[in-house]
Amino acid sequence: MDRKTTAGHIACFLAYAIFGLNIVFCRDIALCGAIPPLALFTIRAIGATALFWLLSLIISIKDKHLPSHSSRSKSTKDSIEANEKNVVKARKNVIDKEDWWKVIAASLLGLFVPQVTFLKAISMVTTVDASIIQSVNPIFTMFFAAIFLKEPITPKKALGVLISLGGIIFLILNSVHASNGVEQTQPWGVFWLLVNGISFSLYLGIFRPLIAKYDVITFMKWMFLVSLIVSLPLSIGGLIHAEYAIISGKVWLEIGFLVVFATLFAYFLIPYGQQRLRPTLVSMYTYVQPIIAVAVSIIIGMDKLTWQKALAMVLVFAGVALVNRSRAKAN
Repeated sequence: MDRKTTAGHIACFLAYAIFGLNIVFCRDIALCGAIPPLALFTIRAIGATALFWLLSLIISIKDKHLPSHSSRSKSTKDSIEANEKNVVKARKNVIDKEDWWKVIAASLLGLFVPQVTFLKAISMVTTVDASIIQSVNPIFTMFFAAIFLKEPITPKKALGVLISLGGIIFLILNSVHASNGVEQTQPWGVFWLLVNGISFSLYLGIFRPLIAKYDVITFMKWMFLVSLIVSLPLSIGGLIHAEYAIISGKVWLEIGFLVVFATLFAYFLIPYGQQRLRPTLVSMYTYVQPIIAVAVSIIIGMDKLTWQKALAMVLVFAGVALVNRSRAKAN
């Protein structure tokens, strides 16, 4: 495995580990009942947009102090291939005119719809059921990548997805604690989580070429700005009438985690991983989320490591490794 691929794996693992922690925090925020899901997404989008644009500004200022491209020799300039021009544009934070409609569509499928539907669903499902439903996302991604990117569904890849799926379901079924008194999952919660999975899988399957074309910060600053513009008119009432006074300090910290870590860091790491790994493999890291939840439970003394959990983890990562070894026509 080369360094580029290794970096992609690390980025995806860290992103989905953050998402694993975020499931618990989002549920706590949702059950607080003070902020409607759409208003919460807008708060998240405001914070993320500001942070990504600030990072873009800092990098732009830093680039001005780097040696100019004119200092290169003429022969070096002439040797730059035409397909590298997109990379230069990306570093200058320029989106090609013909790509704007793709950026808008990617913002809706990759940010707005998945995040809003997840925030709507999380108060209507148990964390166990949410994990089971989200574990089918790599299967959606595999089929969409086959349709839109012509990424072949090889027997090895299909087997890897099934092995990981089996491992995660085995883990979840062996992690249920009746003493926790979980409430009943509602059908609408299941529906919104399925919409969440299909939307994000479409994003992974359709927009990999666009993601690979632009710098991560450039791409994400526009993604969040578009999502903010779409959500603001729809959420203005919820933002005004939210019961901010009843939000505890703990919940405000969870909202801070949601904005900074589960948005800025995670959504920087995912495109970074997408540029280096195939869509199905990126989606496979969805299985890291419930594993992190189990690990955190063990660390804080709410759970203990059993042979069932150890076996499930082996199955999950064996499936990821199998998908990674499955060659596609294009990476």
